[in-house]
Amino acid sequence: MSEASLVPATRNQVRQHNVLTTAHYSYTKLQMDLMIFLLSKLRNSQDDLVYLIPVKELDKATGNQHNYTYLQEATEDMGSRVFKVKNGNRYEQIWMFQKVAYLDGEGMIEMTLSSTILPYLFDLKNNFTSYEIAAFLKLNSMYAKRIYPLCSQWKDKEATPVYDILQLKGILGIWDEKENIEGYPVFGDFNARVLQPSIKAINEVTDLEISLVTEKKGRAIKAVGFTVKQKPRALDADSSPAGPLSLPESITQAQFDNANRILNEYHIVDQKIRGQIFASPDMIRQVNKFAFDLKQDRVKATSNPAGLLLTVLGLVEPKKKPSSKSTK
Repeated sequence: MSEASLVPATRNQVRQHNVLTTAHYSYTKLQMDLMIFLLSKLRNSQDDLVYLIPVKELDKATGNQHNYTYLQEATEDMGSRVFKVKNGNRYEQIWMFQKVAYLDGEGMIEMTLSSTILPYLFDLKNNFTSYEIAAFLKLNSMYAKRIYPLCSQWKDKEATPVYDILQLKGILGIWDEKENIEGYPVFGDFNARVLQPSIKAINEVTDLEISLVTEKKGRAIKAVGFTVKQKPRALDADSSPAGPLSLPESITQAQFDNANRILNEYHIVDQKIRGQIFASPDMIRQVNKFAFDLKQDRVKATSNPAGLLLTVLGLVEPKKKPSSKSTK
């Protein structure tokens, strides 16, 4: 893995990157999904190092069922990888986890993060306040998963910096600087097999529309970048994320996570409705109270608890009972 460095500025444009976005790490698709899904679970305090990852939520978010053997292999490999960070005269080697535990019978992965990785995770989370977790997780291409956050970081400028071909390949994990091994050395192959499929996937699945920009030296293409436009409408309802990236005021992480679990159990997936609920501390409390009352038989909703909950929240109109007609 190569050292991470400052994103190259072009056209007098300078922006500090997040090391996890541009670091030359060779995570697999599953490992990237685990890291980005972890972002949606980050609590406000950087003192908290232990996080629970419900495997069923990960399955739902990605549209895939995850085998525990593969998950264990993925986190074991993630734990051995190092992020190499150079800031000025300071060089750091950072690991993601202190330990990872799999809780038998609970469908949970318990991740204990290293204290040194947390600032970078929070930086990534804060840099992408509108970052579409759901869109990222639904991208099937490993390369698209790396290009998307790069483009998302620069969407307010409508273009990324222009990257040297080898630098971009390093970010995508297909150039080993130490061994000088380069994948797809012919640009036509690199473009056809990596760039164009990634652009197509990002344009179809995410909130962005991107296109390729190339720079030539003589007749050869030596650098590439991307134009970036944000689509005017949100993602479709069936790709709603697990929840917002920041907690509403006065709501604890446990209250939010429980409400999110309840909405998933009731198959309430409409993004607009979920957004209204998660933006309201009162609605989050009502969701949790409704589920508790339902378990205690204080509420009767045997056939359609989701419909009753949305009615209680005032998000749908109550159904009118059909008028009974008297018969002679």
